[in-house]
Amino acid sequence: MARWRSDGRRILPTPNETAKAPTRAAVILPWDRTDRDHNGRAAEARLAEAVGLAASIGLVVVHQAILPLRARPATLLGEGQVAAQKEAMDEAEVDLVVVDSGLTPVQQRNLERAWGAKVIDRTGLILDIFGARARTREGILQVELAHLEYQRSRLVRSWTHLERQRGGFGFLGGPGETQIEADRRLISDRIVRLKRDLEQVRRTRGLHRDARKRVPFPVVALVGYTNAGKSTLFNALTGSEVVAEDQLFATLDPTMRGLVLPSGRKAILSDTVGFISELPTELVAAFRATLEEVAEADVILHVRDIAHPDSVSQRLDVLGVLDGMVKDGALDENWPNRTIEVLNKADLLGEADPTLVRDSAVLVSALTGLGLDSLKQVIDQAIGAGLERVIYQLDPSDGAAIAWLYQHGEVLGRDDAADSTRIEVKLRSEDRARFERR
Repeated sequence: MARWRSDGRRILPTPNETAKAPTRAAVILPWDRTDRDHNGRAAEARLAEAVGLAASIGLVVVHQAILPLRARPATLLGEGQVAAQKEAMDEAEVDLVVVDSGLTPVQQRNLERAWGAKVIDRTGLILDIFGARARTREGILQVELAHLEYQRSRLVRSWTHLERQRGGFGFLGGPGETQIEADRRLISDRIVRLKRDLEQVRRTRGLHRDARKRVPFPVVALVGYTNAGKSTLFNALTGSEVVAEDQLFATLDPTMRGLVLPSGRKAILSDTVGFISELPTELVAAFRATLEEVAEADVILHVRDIAHPDSVSQRLDVLGVLDGMVKDGALDENWPNRTIEVLNKADLLGEADPTLVRDSAVLVSALTGLGLDSLKQVIDQAIGAGLERVIYQLDPSDGAAIAWLYQHGEVLGRDDAADSTRIEVKLRSEDRARFERR
């Protein structure tokens, strides 16, 4: 039951009370009726996504609304809208409000005062989700860095009860200004340390990539919109048990497993974090290391939820992030030529040919396994297309060299004679150079 102060403001639940009962939340979408978002997504779909984001961290959404955007500097929404939502939230006993838009610190503070509930914007919500999901040291460091950069931009406004308190002589900063500067300095120092730690993590990942190149196996990276079924597909292809849940951002930390292709060739399959529209800039920068696996991949699998009503818009969101990586120099311009579109969740489409391969897209169902054989064949062909065909004349007694070619290449033919062994093989350019250096 909601509790209220004498001034009419609601008393927010304590941490112990919150632990006993799920947090009741409202999701509000300010929307410009004259336009859809940059990729053509409708307001209803955008609201549904925001509700899914809130539910993914255990919030119970008891109220949701799409409101015409007023762009009012003080509250983003109009006075009448704020008042009407206050009544609806009081009736629904809302503890937390998610505004699916960017809020300035002033707007966030004013809405909290008007609604008597905690208010977070889209960036804050996604940061909270990432904070709840990260498990590896790299993921935890990246989330903390993103949180601190987000908070640093809001620090001055958050200490309004102490701001601009002047000393007795009029020229010394008062306690409020001192507190702000001290907190800003602490955050900046921590950010510097986190970036240094992340650089060490990146160097370690670089050493791991170098080690894989010495093995070497081609790398296949999964990318796609969040909840497109990447982790389910990852498990289906590799026989692993990576967390795969029907929720947004179930996977944050990169995971790798071995994959055996129809030709017998071995590859490394990498599962990466899902993309989302309007990903906070703090996270785009902080999770750069997570996406390095995509830049290094020999084949990129763009997994799409083909049954989702906004599948086309989600595709454009993913392509936009990858194009941004090209502009930043983190990804080469040739990435589309090594990308395969995987149209997942075919089981939700009704009757369809799951082995369909058309326009370089493969229709599959990671849940039922339909179409996975076709996908493996397409991956095999894509990797094989990047191999060089070479013929070697070897000494029949050089069994180590012959075995090496079988292990690292695709042997197309072999002719054994008394004084030589002729082997025709397809090799990656790196493997050919390594073999010829022997």
